Amino acid sequence: MISNDLSAFLIFLSAMVVNNILLLRFLALCSFFGISNSMKTSIGMGMAVIFVMVMSTAISWIIYYLVLVPLDLLFLRTAAFILTIATFVQLAEMFIKKISPPLYRALGIYLPLIVVNCAILGAAFYSVEYQLSLIKSLVYALGVSSGYVLAIVLFAGIRERIDTAPVSRSFRGYPISFITASLMSLAFLGFKG
Repeated sequence: MISNDLSAFLIFLSAMVVNNILLLRFLALCSFFGISNSMKTSIGMGMAVIFVMVMSTAISWIIYYLVLVPLDLLFLRTAAFILTIATFVQLAEMFIKKISPPLYRALGIYLPLIVVNCAILGAAFYSVEYQLSLIKSLVYALGVSSGYVLAIVLFAGIRERIDTAPVSRSFRGYPISFITASLMSLAFLGFKG
């Protein structure tokens, strides 16, 4: 039992920090740069990504192993995964619109674009590729989405500080953001050893 718990923890930690989906695999950079202007929208997007990623990975795993593999329909994997993700994005979008209209407006086009967020599709593909059990797939998806939240919240905090810093006009906006993201990526690369 202890080795299973340790294995699950290592999967979570590896997915969150060592193989961070944003900073080391460079997936989902559009939302990373587009939403990270403020801490509030970054946290909101992060929570939506956690929900969609965990739920869609679980359902995608079930569809893959209980429908596609037994019926030899593996060529439908991408379509099935994207439809699953789209379903959960719609649920998240309706929930956020109902609970927090200002957050819904702040997230703008990036909320429905979670459907094509390659990090979410990547998590579903990686959990199947790594042949993880359903529980370990959930732990992996939670780790990947937590890594997304960690990276985007840290980046938003840094960007908010940079906005008040005396940065040359030619570096303001995306140039300093790309430099900051590359430095964060190098810092996270240190976790790989």
